[in-house]
Amino acid sequence: MLKDRVLSGTLIGVAVVSATLWIPLGGMIAILLAICALAMLEFYSLLDAAKIPHFKYFGLSSGLVLILATWFPLRGAAAQVCDMEWMVMCGITIAVFLRQFPQKNNPQPLETIAGTLMGVIYIAFLLSFFAKLLLAWGDTTGRLLILYLLLVVKAADMGAYFVGCSIGRHKLIPRISPAKTWEGFFGGLLSSVVVSVLFYAFAKRSFGLLALHLSDALVLGVLLGTIGTVSDLTESLFKRGAGVKDSGHMILGMGGILDVIDSLLFSAPALYVYARFFL
Repeated sequence: MLKDRVLSGTLIGVAVVSATLWIPLGGMIAILLAICALAMLEFYSLLDAAKIPHFKYFGLSSGLVLILATWFPLRGAAAQVCDMEWMVMCGITIAVFLRQFPQKNNPQPLETIAGTLMGVIYIAFLLSFFAKLLLAWGDTTGRLLILYLLLVVKAADMGAYFVGCSIGRHKLIPRISPAKTWEGFFGGLLSSVVVSVLFYAFAKRSFGLLALHLSDALVLGVLLGTIGTVSDLTESLFKRGAGVKDSGHMILGMGGILDVIDSLLFSAPALYVYARFFL
């Protein structure tokens, strides 16, 4: 299991870093849409396992539209002034309610609407912040922000895994994730802070147009490491509710796409908010 996880993690890491640095923006949006689609299908599969009705393909198409509505307005914007995604999100919300109206024999309309919208919000809306990070301050700055996010959050994941497996004794929240420990959490936190400070040093104290001070690197290391853990636990909560171990079986040793990106879903909005208001 460990060998498979390390192999998959290494291959994914090389591919993601290469994509972040060198793939053109057209390729980036294609990757983001593919990840969104696969993750949403896995989320709706969790709802299937939990016997929660939903409009799978309606939600999936709505999520992809939301990503596009975030991406294309920002391509022509000089700052974070676009609100197209909010208008689209309002339209999606109303459309899901209208989609429920023709169903005559559905005894769970509340669950159907809530499950469908949760897939859009939890996956597509949170992933749309990758588009914001990439485009809001220009291509170069955006790529550095994405690279930083991936390195810091995944460093926390790896630190928590290896420290937890080695010396973990005290359970973090066993009713949600029996394997996670406090020792692993603090090991992950230390890893995220170290990687954040190293990035600060090697990136010459900036994300391109955004200045990065040592205090920012320390705060972001703690912030992203903590929020990444919360994001990871959230997906664990969903999986326990559905009675499954992994969200999918696409990635050897890791499970599904959602199992890989879970810690990034809350972290991307956190970095965007910090960059916008504090950098």
